[in-house]
Amino acid sequence: MNDFNAQVIADFKQHGGKPAGHFKDSPVLLLHSVGAKSGQERLQPLMYLRQQDNGPWYVFASYGGAPKNPAWFHNLVAHPDIEIEVGDGTDIKRIPVRARVVEGDERATIYAEQARCFPQFAGYQEKTSRAFIPVVELTRR
Repeated sequence: MNDFNAQVIADFKQHGGKPAGHFKDSPVLLLHSVGAKSGQERLQPLMYLRQQDNGPWYVFASYGGAPKNPAWFHNLVAHPDIEIEVGDGTDIKRIPVRARVVEGDERATIYAEQARCFPQFAGYQEKTSRAFIPVVELTRR
């Protein structure tokens, strides 16, 4: 895990799931996935979108606009039953979820909402050579 992610994870844990610093005022979760090839547990901090309190979480394989999908996306496709950690600023909960890649108009609508809330996501789509940035729905199991 790189130093930046390690700092975000430590900050997430220190502040009850509401990190400060670079992600202050941004919704962040910790994604516990299983490596597609290695089978080892992986931990990734990700921004998310949640449209309803009891609805699914959506994460975005933006990879900062890089030309390929991030490794965590391939891990979720290979092993969709995972866990996430979310917090409210005082309490962090670990929740079992199932990942589903969102496609078509549904994907476009959700990505547009994320880009409206966080304009850097529009920039990631413009920057990448990928046809589109994948959206993954995480639904409570």
